[in-house]
Formats: sequence, C-alpha cells, structure tokens
Amino acid sequence: MADWVPDVLGDEFEQLTLDLGADDEGPVVATLVRALPAPPSWWDRLSGRTRPLDDVDVLYVHGWSDYFFQKRLARFWTSRGARFFALDLRKYGRSLREGQTPGYITDLATYDEDIAAARAAMAETAGVLGRRLVLLGHSTGGLTLSLWASRHPGEASAVILNSPWLEFQVASVRPLITPVAELQARWAPREVAPQVDLGFYTRAQAEVADPDDPMTVDLAWRPAQTMAVHAGWFHAIIKGHNAVAAGLSIDAPVCVLLSTRSATPTRWSDDLTRADTVLVVDDIARAALKLGPSVTVERIDGALHDVFLSRREARSEAYARLGRWVTGWAAVGRR
Repeated sequence: MADWVPDVLGDEFEQLTLDLGADDEGPVVATLVRALPAPPSWWDRLSGRTRPLDDVDVLYVHGWSDYFFQKRLARFWTSRGARFFALDLRKYGRSLREGQTPGYITDLATYDEDIAAARAAMAETAGVLGRRLVLLGHSTGGLTLSLWASRHPGEASAVILNSPWLEFQVASVRPLITPVAELQARWAPREVAPQVDLGFYTRAQAEVADPDDPMTVDLAWRPAQTMAVHAGWFHAIIKGHNAVAAGLSIDAPVCVLLSTRSATPTRWSDDLTRADTVLVVDDIARAALKLGPSVTVERIDGALHDVFLSRREARSEAYARLGRWVTGWAAVGRR
C-alpha cells in the first residue's frame, strides 16, 4: 500500500491514495484522509482513564459535487479520542483525475469497493482489534452509507447522517420518473440532464461563515454551481431512493440531523441562510424512519443543508445535539 502523505488541510491531516483499478475513463482511485487524536496525557496513562471514544473509528463520506474539507467536524471526533477518516470517493475531490467525468457512477453499490479499500487501510493502522465503526454521511453520502449499512449488517456500530438525500425532491413524482430514468440510463447514460443552480447555496454558506474559524474550499473540487448531472448517475440515485422507500434494515442505531425547514432558491434572500435549499426536509424526516428499527431525527432550527456549515447558533446546536447522542450511544456501547 502507498504511504500516507501530508494533506491539503494542513498538519493535522494526512491522505492515502487507494488504487481501485480502472474503468473506461482510465485509472480509478479513492482518497482516504485521516486525523488522529492527540496521544493520551501522562495523567490519563497513569490513572488508566480512557476518553469516551478511544475505541472508535469514524468514516465520513461527502455529498454530491463535494469533497471533505470540514476540519471542525474532524476535531469534534478526535477531541473525544476517536480516529477520524474521510473518504473522497472515486472521481470526486482529491480522487478526480484528468479526463474523468466528475462524480459519475451508474450504481451506488460500486462504492462498496471504495469503502472496502478505506476500511482495509483503517484496519492496517489500527493496532488493535475490536474498534467500533461509526459511519458519518452527508447528503448523497448519507444515502450511499445507508444502503451500504443495510447490505452489511453487523459492520457499523452507529450511523450518523447529516441531511441525507433519502428521497427525491418531489416524492410523489419518483414512481413516475423511475421508468423514464431507467430508459435514459440504458440508452444514453452520459446524457446531461437540464438543471438550474444559481449558486445560492454556496452564497448562503459564505454569508454565514465564521470569521473566527474560516474554511478554505477548493472550487475546482466543490464548484459554486453543482456539477453536471448525467442520466446514468441520476438513475443510480433514483434506485437508491426506491430502496429506502421500500425499507432498509440498518441494525445499528441511526441519528439523522436536519434543518427544521426548506426554502426554494429561486431568488436570493436572507431566508436562504436559515434553511435547507437542497432537500425537502420533511420528506427526508419521514424517509429516515424507514432506515431501521432505531432512528433518532434531530431538527435544527436555522440550519443549512450541511448543518455543520450553518451560522454559529445553528451550528453550535447541531454539535450539541450530536454530542448528546454520541455520549449516550458510547455509554451504552461500553456497558
């Protein structure tokens, strides 16, 4: 396996390139980013005291037209003793190579290869057996990880979803467009679907950014307006939504974080800085109840689509809710 090298996020982070073979566009890779907790203090070692998540590995997967850059989120976990890993999937972010169609895939199950390679690398550096796996997914990454966890019972100890894309934006239309999407994917999988993105979601994030804790975003990896949507990829998403609607069987406890409301981004207003402008959050909340037998839905007032990129008040509330849920989960797991 290749060596870990410094990551673009700075000293706390390293990255590892994962070779996934090749497809019709050439060599394919995924990229695993890691942030490790500081070593235990001398007092902790002397007293035998452990941190609450010392036995936990977190695997984060980003959303559509996205990549991992949220240092603040990684620190939430490493400050509690967890090892944090983030996966830039094939053809996204650090893994995008020249000549490749950004984000293109025709079956979300293909990402099983990316996740398997990531988990093998995580295990290689673990040092001990029996570490608990927490899956953490945003938007499309939340859909991908939900499907993976359902297909792989017993692998994850917890699943945490940040505004997961579990349902089509117009839920009642999904059954009608499924056969059309299937035909398009079969006959013209790389056909680009029409879409309108005025860049308001990106603008909203900039408007509420914290000057005391700035984030640098690479617009080549996370463009202000979303990447092109191809028919083959769209069909893969619809298949995923259909699977959720039919009911998944995630056997680990699930925590879903969502904004309290949605807003339609047809024209700019300050309202877009206090709502999810990507998903219909009430539909996502209903769909979340079909993920498995143990689901907690946390609604965050004033949150954006990525609840951890919201304005300070909503972001702090999201971290507080997550911390409360993780504390309870970790305590039960240790017992």
